[in-house]
Amino acid sequence: MGRQNQSTRATSQGKQHFSHPHNLKIVNPADQAKTLTCNACEQPDNNKPNFHGCNSCQYFLHENCFNAPRFLVHSSHPSHPLTLLQTPTYSSRSYTCKACGSAGNGFCFSCACCEFDIHLQCASCPSSILVDKHPHQLELHFSSPYDDKGIEYVCDMCNVIMNRDEWLYYCASCDFASHLKCAIISPEVGVFPKQQRPIPNSSPNPNPNPSRNSNATLEMINAANEAHEQIIAAQIGAQIAARSRQAILDSIDGPRGRYSYY
Repeated sequence: MGRQNQSTRATSQGKQHFSHPHNLKIVNPADQAKTLTCNACEQPDNNKPNFHGCNSCQYFLHENCFNAPRFLVHSSHPSHPLTLLQTPTYSSRSYTCKACGSAGNGFCFSCACCEFDIHLQCASCPSSILVDKHPHQLELHFSSPYDDKGIEYVCDMCNVIMNRDEWLYYCASCDFASHLKCAIISPEVGVFPKQQRPIPNSSPNPNPNPSRNSNATLEMINAANEAHEQIIAAQIGAQIAARSRQAILDSIDGPRGRYSYY
């Protein structure tokens, strides 16, 4: 009998994902008795054939959600990288998405030290989009498009006043604005910004050894990944500890006002 191809064997046995202890196998939603819901983005399968799941635990992920990066450098929060979390670190086990303003209980891209959280599908919103109700391309904005941030504006798709702190799609030449949910009828996780980790420069070698250089580069990348994960873990731990201390103080003295300094 011929030796089984390693990639084929890995596919039949499923793939490991950081969010679940069991391997996740390809699942066809059409074979299921009920509509599947992705545990990451909390959206239904939408008749998409590629779904990874554990039937015994009823745990399922869209393929795009399964392949979402663990760390994301996003232009909406340039000061820190965002970390993909399976469960929000807040005591309520939910979060409010900074992009669309709606609540979430599934995966989120999070900056623990800034309490900045966004849905997976919001993180993958395209930078520009075309809609049926407007002839021009709409550009993604992360805050009010006006110089005067106190100006209220209305979504030209649904005629509802928009929250100035939420993301929007906007055409500056026509002053045409749209909620994310109005511009993207069926939001889903798509293509994320390409993540690149800097590789330290090495000195020129007159007799380069490709194998040795490749191994050294891999070791540096692994070390950088491990160090970054330790930093994120420390940030999350500090955030949880601070909330615990505040909860104790609130139970003694009652809730106190919280102020932000800039």
